[in-house]
Amino acid sequence: MSAPRRCPVISFDHNSQTHADDTVGSYRAVRTSTPVAWTTAHEGYWVLSDYLSVFDAARDDETFSSRRLPHGGEGLAVVIPKTPMHRHIPIELDPPEFRTFRKIVNRITAPAAVERMREMIDNYTTWFIDQVIESGECDFVDVIGVPAIVTVDWLGLDAEDWKRYADLHRTTLSGVPGSPAFRQAVEVELPELSERMRRTIAARRAEPADDVITYLVQQEIDGRPITDEEVFAITELLVAGGTGTTASLVSQTLVWLYQHQDVRRTLIDHPEKLERAIEEFLRYFAPTQALARTVVQDVDFHGCPMQTGDRVLLAWASANRDESVFENADEIDIERWPNRHTSFGVGVHRCAGSHLGRAMSHALISQILERMPDYSVDLEALRRYPQQGTNVGFQSIPARFTPGPRRLPADA
Repeated sequence: MSAPRRCPVISFDHNSQTHADDTVGSYRAVRTSTPVAWTTAHEGYWVLSDYLSVFDAARDDETFSSRRLPHGGEGLAVVIPKTPMHRHIPIELDPPEFRTFRKIVNRITAPAAVERMREMIDNYTTWFIDQVIESGECDFVDVIGVPAIVTVDWLGLDAEDWKRYADLHRTTLSGVPGSPAFRQAVEVELPELSERMRRTIAARRAEPADDVITYLVQQEIDGRPITDEEVFAITELLVAGGTGTTASLVSQTLVWLYQHQDVRRTLIDHPEKLERAIEEFLRYFAPTQALARTVVQDVDFHGCPMQTGDRVLLAWASANRDESVFENADEIDIERWPNRHTSFGVGVHRCAGSHLGRAMSHALISQILERMPDYSVDLEALRRYPQQGTNVGFQSIPARFTPGPRRLPADA
């Protein structure tokens, strides 16, 4: 919507090529001059870029709603512009409805539940590395398929479709709208994979299995059976989160560690430091750069009068570089602690999959450092996502390393 000129107006578009070329510098310029500002891009939205404004908005669900509302068009409510995507539960709900569904998800993503998945995560990590370890070269983007296949298999979907799910969700969030790849994702892949997901949900109602979708179809919402459409919306969210964010974090980390081999050597010699280092990588790289909300009641927010219907961008990545909160924020310190980054969000909508994401990141990075300790990256051949507004990452990361032995049987 078009907003009156009532607060700083900036020239900013987090989906632009200018922003993609230097996301850190782009956010820094806004954060240090106008941490709460209005941009006219995409029919207008507020940009919150310092830690305090992002923190305050993320915790105020009565003012900043995550629901699908007519403002800003049709599609996924938590991105700007809205992208064509099925409804996601519970991320597109507000309290109190949100809490009912979140409790269901929490049971399968809590630390104890993730611990039971360790063997699956380790086995898939080993398998993916086994596919390339003897050759001495690979594209790390292929190796980092672990989060996607773990998520798809864990849910109970066909594991052979992992790459299709990963490509679909990456393209809808990071592709160029209107491009052939984007149209293929929205018009072909989304309907086909959605239908497969719906068939799986129906099949689990008829014949339960040992998987997450079976668990979901057996739940109740306020004393009534959960519907297939609600199960679909939860499953869609888990697929979207599981196939993109962890891969984004690991890919950026591997490139950075090649460029900073002293830190890589430290983590190889002291693997016990990796757990804390991952928190710093999360802060520094923020796989999900920003998410959106919609103002549902007029409010004076940090000196800016926002109106009902205004769209708002909460820039997690920018908040993570706020020097008033993080000393030497533009530097990686793998010993940084405490580390109150916002990469998993803030408030009730904080990412339910954070423990799973950490576990998969740890498995991938630790095994790559162990089995490919001398890897090099062809920096000239790196290809980033076309857009960096929501998810940051690479389409290709060519790498070389000293060949090593497989660990699993050839027919594993």
